Amino acid sequence: MFLMSQKKTEMVDQNAALPGREEPLPTAVTHFLNGRPLKADVPEGMSEAMFGMGCFWGVERMFWKLDGVWLSMVGYAAGFTPNATYEEVCTGQTGQNEVIRLIFDPKVISYETLLKVFWEGHNPTQGLRQGNDRGSQYRSGIYTYSKSQYAAACASRDAFEPKLTAAGFGLITTEILDVPEFYYAEGYHQQYLAKNPNGYCGIGGTGVVCPVSMSV
Repeated sequence: MFLMSQKKTEMVDQNAALPGREEPLPTAVTHFLNGRPLKADVPEGMSEAMFGMGCFWGVERMFWKLDGVWLSMVGYAAGFTPNATYEEVCTGQTGQNEVIRLIFDPKVISYETLLKVFWEGHNPTQGLRQGNDRGSQYRSGIYTYSKSQYAAACASRDAFEPKLTAAGFGLITTEILDVPEFYYAEGYHQQYLAKNPNGYCGIGGTGVVCPVSMSV
């Protein structure tokens, strides 16, 4: 996860981004842990969420453990290059972010609870990096599927930022956007740390508690 580029510290211009391809990348057919089809339709009554928090290996593990998360998957989003490979994303020339997409049951786990896990699970003040992982693919992002999700994301950011600054951290750099197109990452990335329990995970929080309601 440490492939480097001279452009790692800045966001690529859309006109300079790699062209990508029309064909989707091959990915896993089923979820390694629960066996559900990775490209399953969203069941009636369930909702979706998408986050970028750094290396998606550790991020996915953080969320697949939660009761109410029906399906998790990793991929690339919020950039310019369609169907980019991992190697292309690592160059910093795609603008794509490493993200997780979740299908969850809001009767079991609320979106606000997911936001609390998001904020407390990484450092959202670091710009185009997360810990030792540097580049636009590691930026903090919340990608919202509805106006209510967008409002909740902004409210949680506004509640958390004073807590972070009081603890000596900088301002939040998290981007909050309408959900972009999601491109599935290659199969070996899906549920990577379930397949490789001792694999690399550079995700770490700030230790600051996010004052967001966890009610369903």
